[in-house]
Amino acid sequence: MLARCSGAALVGLDAVEVAVEVDITPGLPGVLMVGLADAAVQESRERVRSALRNSGLRMPLTRVVVNLAPADVRKEGPAFDLPIALALLLASGQLDPSRLAGVWAAGELGLDGRLRPVRGALAIALAAQQAGARALVVPQANGAEAALVEGLTVWPAASLIQVLELLADPARASLPSPAAPAPPAQDLDLADVRGQPHGRRALEIAAAGGHHLLLVGPPGSGKTMLARRLSGLLPPLQRQEALELGQLYSVAGLLGSQGQLPRQRPFRAPHHGCSGPALIGGGPIPRPGELALAHHGVLFLDELAEFRRDVLNQLRQPLEEGEVWISRTRARLRFPCAVTLVAATNPCPCGWYGDPERACVCGEAQRQRYWGKLSGPLLDRLDLQVILRRPDVEELGPDRQTGSLPRSPGSGESSRSSGLVGTPGSTVQVAERVCQARQRMAERNPRGSANSRLSARDLAECGHFEAEALQLWRSALQHRALSARAGERVLRIARTIADLAGDSKVDGQAIAEALTYRSFDRDQQASPKGGP
Repeated sequence: MLARCSGAALVGLDAVEVAVEVDITPGLPGVLMVGLADAAVQESRERVRSALRNSGLRMPLTRVVVNLAPADVRKEGPAFDLPIALALLLASGQLDPSRLAGVWAAGELGLDGRLRPVRGALAIALAAQQAGARALVVPQANGAEAALVEGLTVWPAASLIQVLELLADPARASLPSPAAPAPPAQDLDLADVRGQPHGRRALEIAAAGGHHLLLVGPPGSGKTMLARRLSGLLPPLQRQEALELGQLYSVAGLLGSQGQLPRQRPFRAPHHGCSGPALIGGGPIPRPGELALAHHGVLFLDELAEFRRDVLNQLRQPLEEGEVWISRTRARLRFPCAVTLVAATNPCPCGWYGDPERACVCGEAQRQRYWGKLSGPLLDRLDLQVILRRPDVEELGPDRQTGSLPRSPGSGESSRSSGLVGTPGSTVQVAERVCQARQRMAERNPRGSANSRLSARDLAECGHFEAEALQLWRSALQHRALSARAGERVLRIARTIADLAGDSKVDGQAIAEALTYRSFDRDQQASPKGGP
């Protein structure tokens, strides 16, 4: 007898339907698995056999052929245990065919028949909903995650016996009570940063326009402190952004048992010793890397010059396009990666080159090798390039009379929203200025994209540059030998500066400020000493 049950295979970010076909024919007892299954799927024969027996069900004592169609799509992981078991029960007459019609299933079986959670339940639920499935059966631990998809009936179960009970009486199905939303993590406040007005301003521009940022300075100058406060300046995640990010986390197995969509924009900070596949994504069965896991958020590369040059060069195209493509013999997979990159590095191996108080102990050849890990095309893609100095002692220490920590001009502003926008006499905080600038971009730019994502044509059509500003820009392009890409990025930064100021047009002052953030255009292979 032939029986079918629908499952799903993860292919990159998405799931595709897999028809699990079971045919019972006369012959010696045994299970033959076909359909390009990996080792974990092949081992499901033993898990399913033990789960059926220990659940009081009967394993057919005859020849069983299990086919996973389509046969040219690779299947991996234990999520096929449950659909294989249900198709076996259907083929052996232990399950009514009408109960399984239009039902998808995914789950790993324990030897005692219990269901264990699987990776990618949200992606599978999205595929089932788009295919018009009547219901999706998942392990209890994946129930809340799958229920995030609207318009799909989800039947969570703790064991194989409970699955059969749900198929017989769907009214028994009940989703777990939604967990109370976790309180948002305490944002690191930008007001804690003392000094560094140039770095603070660059951080605000990066948050408003989604521009990539490079911070260069000696140890203790506040590079990491500034970078970790960027995510607190970004606007809250929209529903569609949270769903897309949740799908990425689900495929990577990082969504958690609570089944809640991310509430905050991600901040990923991989170690400088990570490999190319760990940063970009890949592996024998491609999975998202740190770059994709920072989608709609911040990717922080600390000690940028300590990363391998070949790893950093793999960032060039994804940063430009906002997506990474991983090609394999049988598939070409896409992972979105619309990130704001923040990179930090020292000016030399010892970190003190150019410092007015401490002497550098590195030779010129060492500095050239250290800085030479950063290719010119990569630096060209970093919109904002900022050199930081160590704060003065007076900025760091407490005031002698009041005993309180002093704050440089503007550094008292908080990155936390105060909710006072529009109130007469109120102080507009940094995060609120960023949110207002984003709203102006959404109203003006095509597709509501941030300024960093504008194409050259869109920038020309909606940039609204004054003639004086363009003349200054052309002069800088000629005298500073900027590349065409760097020149476009200066215009995008100037447009963001104007949005932060609430100006409809970009004037020469915005262009002049934008040019101050291109520190490494003259000689991209020289180590910075207040500018290459």
